[in-house]
Amino acid sequence: MQSLLKNINDTAMNVAKVSLSICLLVVAGCAGGGGGQLPSAQFVTSDEGPGPQYVVGPLDALEVFVWRNPELSRPITVRPDGRFSMPLIDDIAATGRTPTQLARDIEEQLDQYIQSPIVTVIVSGFQGPFAQQVRVVGSAAVPQSIPYRANMTLLDVMIAVGGMTEFAAGNRSTLARVENNSQEEYTVRLDDLLKDGDVSANVNIEPGDVIIIPESFF
Repeated sequence: MQSLLKNINDTAMNVAKVSLSICLLVVAGCAGGGGGQLPSAQFVTSDEGPGPQYVVGPLDALEVFVWRNPELSRPITVRPDGRFSMPLIDDIAATGRTPTQLARDIEEQLDQYIQSPIVTVIVSGFQGPFAQQVRVVGSAAVPQSIPYRANMTLLDVMIAVGGMTEFAAGNRSTLARVENNSQEEYTVRLDDLLKDGDVSANVNIEPGDVIIIPESFF
């Protein structure tokens, strides 16, 4: 009888140990977030020179000026297919072109109608191609896509989206980035950055990054 009771107690202890191990693994997995860690960003305090040239994307708002031809000058919005139309030009591709390149393309098209056209293209509303946007999804105050700009950091992105909701699990957030044609995931510590002011949690952002902010389980 005593041997039977001892076996029952041993079995119960083993089950308890296994259950405890599973619970610890689950808690560790929940706290861990995404993958590796990114190096901390350095705050830019001086002009480091211009970044890469801006390229036009779908839904960008443009101002097209044709010198000495005010009837051809007008505001234009790039269509979702990356093209637009204007007087004398039925269809012209804009996506992936810099404003200067696009101006030369328009000049080439207009050259068959007017003599030596001079065109200037100004971007008045920035969206940029998807590869140049930074997307924030999940428990951000205002989840959205924002245009990338030179020297952008995680703090800049969070200011642009209005921070996090009260239910966000900031330290379980992840940053997805395509590197060498492969998607990598990194843990970002938004609670430490935004609530505790830990500047070591600030990281550099690259074009095309996606920041995912989950909700807390509690």
